[in-house]
Amino acid sequence: MKILLIEDDREAASYLIQALDEAGHVSHHAADGETGYAMASSMDYDVLIIDRMLPRRDGISIIESLRAEDDNTPVLILSALGEVDDRVTGLRAGGDDYLTKPYAFTELLARVEVLARRSSPNEGETHFEVGGLSLDRLSRKVERDGENILLQPREFRLLEYLMKHSGQVVTRTMLLENVWDYHFDPQTNVIDVHMSRLRSKIDKGYKGQILHTIRGAGYMIK
Repeated sequence: MKILLIEDDREAASYLIQALDEAGHVSHHAADGETGYAMASSMDYDVLIIDRMLPRRDGISIIESLRAEDDNTPVLILSALGEVDDRVTGLRAGGDDYLTKPYAFTELLARVEVLARRSSPNEGETHFEVGGLSLDRLSRKVERDGENILLQPREFRLLEYLMKHSGQVVTRTMLLENVWDYHFDPQTNVIDVHMSRLRSKIDKGYKGQILHTIRGAGYMIK
């Protein structure tokens, strides 16, 4: 899942970005309203997390402008303003959910996942299976033919993305943008190295190949 956090408290933002990354998501941060609005308008995100009180432009204004442009990206409003009238104002402006500070990260993550599931059924799936290979996003468990496979966080994110697009060719550019969050070619063999490690864990010693290299195109799980 790709998430944009618009939050001016840098310490709180740093904590949340790290927690989202550890949960297997790609997250970007904007520290003021103008920057956040520009990022939300120009890039595709699965969910936006927007603080209400921001420098340069407030969160409600950002949401109203996005909705006026027919941008229906789910928005979770995060704010210290927690009175009923505050929540109603945020929801009527176009917010999809409202969470008051302080908050528990587990609750925030659950709310974000619900919003993503509503807008994209495939994004909300928690379990993927291809042949004898299975991946569970919630437990972070990967198995093939009933045997547990231990993956590093980046390997897990890579396999998750491939399995979400099973039967489809996944290009190197798609992997760089969605797994490594690169919007340029770093001119390294980072993908090849991780693919080799992943293949040795999910294919080596098992009957039948699941991870395929499509020459000149990319990779495919099938």
